[in-house]
Amino acid sequence: AEGVANASVNRLLQCVRVILRRAVNDWEWLDRAPKIRFLHEPTRRIRWLTREQAERLIAELPEHLAAMVRFSLETGLRKSNVTELQWSQVDLEARRAWIHPDQAKARKAIGVPLSSTAVVVLRQQIGRHPDYVFTYKGHAPVVQVNGKAWKAALARCGIEDFRWHDLRHTWASWHVQAGTPLFALQELGSWESPEMVQRYAHLSTEHLAGYVDRVSGLRVIGGTEATIQLRARK
Repeated sequence: AEGVANASVNRLLQCVRVILRRAVNDWEWLDRAPKIRFLHEPTRRIRWLTREQAERLIAELPEHLAAMVRFSLETGLRKSNVTELQWSQVDLEARRAWIHPDQAKARKAIGVPLSSTAVVVLRQQIGRHPDYVFTYKGHAPVVQVNGKAWKAALARCGIEDFRWHDLRHTWASWHVQAGTPLFALQELGSWESPEMVQRYAHLSTEHLAGYVDRVSGLRVIGGTEATIQLRARK
Protein backbone atom coordinates (compact mmCIF):
# COMPACT_ATOMS: atom_id res chain seq x y z
CA ALA A 1 0.00 0.00 0.00
CA GLU A 2 1.24 3.46 -0.83
CA GLY A 3 2.67 5.31 2.15
CA VAL A 4 3.00 2.15 4.27
CA ALA A 5 6.44 0.76 5.08
CA ASN A 6 7.28 -2.76 3.95
CA ALA A 7 7.95 -3.72 7.56
CA SER A 8 4.41 -2.70 8.54
CA VAL A 9 2.95 -4.68 5.65
CA ASN A 10 5.01 -7.72 6.63
CA ARG A 11 3.78 -7.60 10.22
CA LEU A 12 0.22 -7.75 8.91
CA LEU A 13 1.11 -10.56 6.52
CA GLN A 14 2.58 -12.52 9.42
CA CYS A 15 -0.76 -12.29 11.22
CA VAL A 16 -2.56 -13.45 8.08
CA ARG A 17 -0.17 -16.40 7.76
CA VAL A 18 -0.83 -17.46 11.36
CA ILE A 19 -4.59 -17.34 10.77
CA LEU A 20 -4.31 -19.36 7.56
CA ARG A 21 -2.17 -22.00 9.26
CA ARG A 22 -4.69 -22.34 12.05
CA ALA A 23 -7.44 -22.60 9.45
CA VAL A 24 -5.59 -25.65 8.08
CA ASN A 25 -4.20 -27.30 11.21
CA ASP A 26 -6.69 -26.41 13.95
CA TRP A 27 -9.99 -25.52 12.39
CA GLU A 28 -9.75 -27.67 9.22
CA TRP A 29 -11.40 -24.97 7.14
CA LEU A 30 -8.78 -25.24 4.40
CA ASP A 31 -6.91 -28.16 2.86
CA ARG A 32 -3.73 -26.13 2.50
CA ALA A 33 -2.62 -22.60 3.24
CA PRO A 34 -1.63 -20.38 0.32
CA LYS A 35 1.98 -19.28 0.18
CA ILE A 36 2.56 -15.70 1.29
CA ARG A 37 5.47 -13.70 -0.08
CA PHE A 38 6.87 -11.05 2.22
CA LEU A 39 8.14 -7.71 1.02
CA HIS A 40 11.82 -6.83 1.17
CA GLU A 41 12.84 -4.98 4.30
CA PRO A 42 16.03 -2.92 4.38
CA THR A 43 18.60 -3.81 7.00
CA ARG A 44 17.71 -2.11 10.26
CA ARG A 45 20.02 0.64 11.35
CA ILE A 46 21.93 0.23 14.58
CA ARG A 47 23.07 3.54 15.96
CA TRP A 48 24.88 3.47 19.28
CA LEU A 49 27.10 5.69 21.38
CA THR A 50 30.48 5.11 22.92
CA ARG A 51 30.64 5.51 26.68
CA GLU A 52 32.47 8.80 26.25
CA GLN A 53 29.74 10.11 23.94
CA ALA A 54 27.06 8.97 26.37
CA GLU A 55 28.71 10.76 29.29
CA ARG A 56 29.03 13.95 27.25
CA LEU A 57 25.37 13.77 26.27
CA ILE A 58 24.25 13.23 29.85
CA ALA A 59 26.32 16.21 30.98
CA GLU A 60 24.59 18.44 28.42
CA LEU A 61 21.03 17.39 29.26
CA PRO A 62 18.65 18.94 31.80
CA GLU A 63 18.56 17.04 35.07
CA HIS A 64 15.26 15.21 34.42
CA LEU A 65 16.37 14.00 30.98
CA ALA A 66 19.85 13.09 32.18
CA ALA A 67 18.36 10.81 34.84
CA MET A 68 16.12 9.05 32.33
CA VAL A 69 18.95 8.62 29.84
CA ARG A 70 21.26 7.11 32.44
CA PHE A 71 18.48 4.77 33.62
CA SER A 72 17.75 3.78 30.01
CA LEU A 73 21.41 2.98 29.41
CA GLU A 74 21.46 0.82 32.54
CA THR A 75 18.26 -1.15 31.80
CA GLY A 76 17.63 -1.03 28.06
CA LEU A 77 13.98 -0.22 28.68
CA ARG A 78 11.90 1.40 25.97
CA LYS A 79 10.97 5.05 26.26
CA SER A 80 7.40 4.57 27.47
CA ASN A 81 8.50 2.03 30.09
CA VAL A 82 10.88 4.64 31.52
CA THR A 83 8.64 7.71 31.36
CA GLU A 84 5.66 5.81 32.79
CA LEU A 85 7.54 3.84 35.44
CA GLN A 86 5.82 3.99 38.84
CA TRP A 87 7.16 3.35 42.31
CA SER A 88 4.76 0.43 42.65
CA GLN A 89 6.82 -1.30 39.95
CA VAL A 90 10.13 -0.92 41.78
CA ASP A 91 11.73 -2.89 44.59
CA LEU A 92 14.95 -1.13 45.54
CA GLU A 93 15.91 -3.65 48.21
CA ALA A 94 15.62 -6.58 45.80
CA ARG A 95 17.12 -4.43 43.03
CA ARG A 96 14.46 -5.17 40.47
CA ALA A 97 11.63 -3.53 38.60
CA TRP A 98 8.89 -4.98 36.45
CA ILE A 99 6.86 -3.95 33.46
CA HIS A 100 3.23 -5.04 33.35
CA PRO A 101 1.94 -6.94 30.29
CA ASP A 102 -0.21 -4.03 29.14
CA GLN A 103 2.91 -1.80 29.17
CA ALA A 104 5.14 -4.20 27.23
CA LYS A 105 5.47 -4.29 23.46
CA ALA A 106 5.06 -8.08 23.40
CA ARG A 107 2.21 -7.92 25.94
CA LYS A 108 4.19 -10.06 28.37
CA ALA A 109 5.37 -9.11 31.84
CA ILE A 110 9.03 -8.10 32.01
CA GLY A 111 11.30 -8.54 35.00
CA VAL A 112 14.06 -5.93 35.08
CA PRO A 113 17.19 -6.59 37.19
CA LEU A 114 18.68 -3.30 38.36
CA SER A 115 22.37 -2.49 38.31
CA SER A 116 24.01 -0.52 41.10
CA THR A 117 23.93 2.62 38.96
CA ALA A 118 20.25 2.11 38.13
CA VAL A 119 19.47 1.86 41.84
CA VAL A 120 21.36 5.08 42.52
CA VAL A 121 19.41 6.87 39.79
CA LEU A 122 16.13 5.65 41.26
CA ARG A 123 17.05 6.66 44.80
CA GLN A 124 17.78 10.16 43.53
CA GLN A 125 14.15 10.43 42.37
CA ILE A 126 12.62 9.55 45.75
CA GLY A 127 10.27 12.23 47.07
CA ARG A 128 9.69 13.99 43.76
CA HIS A 129 6.35 12.38 42.99
CA PRO A 130 4.10 9.99 44.96
CA ASP A 131 3.43 7.70 42.00
CA TYR A 132 5.78 8.24 39.08
CA VAL A 133 9.54 7.77 39.27
CA PHE A 134 10.62 10.32 36.68
CA THR A 135 9.14 13.81 36.61
CA TYR A 136 9.59 17.24 35.09
CA LYS A 137 9.10 20.12 37.51
CA GLY A 138 6.86 17.92 39.62
CA HIS A 139 4.68 16.83 36.72
CA ALA A 140 4.44 13.21 35.63
CA PRO A 141 4.55 11.23 33.53
CA VAL A 142 7.07 13.06 31.39
CA VAL A 143 5.45 13.60 28.01
CA GLN A 144 8.27 14.98 25.88
CA VAL A 145 11.78 13.54 25.98
CA ASN A 146 13.11 14.19 22.49
CA GLY A 147 12.19 17.84 22.08
CA LYS A 148 14.32 20.99 21.92
CA ALA A 149 16.46 20.21 24.97
CA TRP A 150 17.30 16.75 23.65
CA LYS A 151 18.15 17.98 20.16
CA ALA A 152 20.18 20.90 21.49
CA ALA A 153 22.23 18.61 23.73
CA LEU A 154 22.95 16.29 20.80
CA ALA A 155 24.05 19.25 18.70
CA ARG A 156 26.40 20.55 21.40
CA CYS A 157 27.98 17.10 21.62
CA GLY A 158 28.31 16.79 17.86
CA ILE A 159 26.15 13.64 17.87
CA GLU A 160 24.13 13.20 14.69
CA ASP A 161 21.37 10.83 13.59
CA PHE A 162 20.56 9.65 17.11
CA ARG A 163 17.06 8.94 18.40
CA TRP A 164 15.87 8.22 21.92
CA HIS A 165 15.25 4.57 20.97
CA ASP A 166 18.93 4.33 20.04
CA LEU A 167 19.65 4.37 23.78
CA ARG A 168 18.29 0.81 23.76
CA HIS A 169 20.60 -0.07 20.86
CA THR A 170 23.47 1.46 22.81
CA TRP A 171 22.66 -0.60 25.90
CA ALA A 172 22.52 -3.80 23.85
CA SER A 173 25.72 -2.94 22.00
CA TRP A 174 27.59 -2.35 25.24
CA HIS A 175 26.41 -5.69 26.57
CA VAL A 176 27.59 -7.56 23.49
CA GLN A 177 30.95 -5.79 23.54
CA ALA A 178 31.30 -6.69 27.23
CA GLY A 179 30.79 -10.37 26.42
CA THR A 180 27.16 -10.87 27.47
CA PRO A 181 25.90 -13.99 25.63
CA LEU A 182 23.20 -13.31 23.06
CA PHE A 183 20.74 -15.69 24.76
CA ALA A 184 21.12 -13.72 28.01
CA LEU A 185 20.78 -10.41 26.17
CA GLN A 186 17.58 -11.65 24.54
CA GLU A 187 16.07 -12.29 27.95
CA LEU A 188 17.38 -9.04 29.44
CA GLY A 189 15.93 -7.05 26.55
CA SER A 190 12.71 -9.09 26.35
CA TRP A 191 13.11 -9.74 22.65
CA GLU A 192 10.79 -12.42 21.32
CA SER A 193 13.22 -14.20 19.01
CA PRO A 194 16.98 -14.80 18.73
CA GLU A 195 16.90 -13.18 15.29
CA MET A 196 16.05 -9.84 16.88
CA VAL A 197 19.22 -10.03 18.98
CA GLN A 198 21.44 -11.42 16.24
CA ARG A 199 21.76 -7.97 14.66
CA TYR A 200 24.11 -7.05 17.52
CA ALA A 201 26.31 -10.13 17.12
CA HIS A 202 28.83 -8.42 14.83
CA LEU A 203 29.75 -6.03 17.64
CA SER A 204 31.43 -8.83 19.57
CA THR A 205 34.82 -10.04 18.31
CA GLU A 206 36.21 -11.70 21.43
CA HIS A 207 35.61 -15.19 20.05
CA LEU A 208 37.73 -14.28 17.00
CA ALA A 209 40.66 -12.68 18.83
CA GLY A 210 42.67 -15.90 18.92
CA TYR A 211 42.67 -16.21 15.14
CA VAL A 212 43.82 -12.79 13.93
CA ASP A 213 47.55 -13.38 14.42
CA ARG A 214 47.51 -16.56 12.34
CA VAL A 215 47.95 -14.56 9.13
CA SER A 216 50.01 -11.74 10.61
CA GLY A 217 53.06 -11.33 8.39
CA LEU A 218 54.04 -7.71 8.90
CA ARG A 219 56.92 -6.52 11.05
CA VAL A 220 56.97 -2.97 12.42
CA ILE A 221 60.40 -1.31 12.30
CA GLY A 222 61.48 2.17 13.35
CA GLY A 223 60.33 4.91 15.66
CA THR A 224 57.27 7.08 15.60
CA GLU A 225 56.75 6.75 11.86
CA ALA A 226 57.31 3.04 11.53
CA THR A 227 57.90 1.37 8.22
CA ILE A 228 56.31 -1.97 7.61
CA GLN A 229 58.21 -4.74 5.96
CA LEU A 230 56.92 -8.04 4.81
CA ARG A 231 58.39 -10.80 6.90
CA ALA A 232 59.35 -13.83 4.90
CA ARG A 233 57.60 -16.94 6.01
CA LYS A 234 59.44 -20.18 6.24
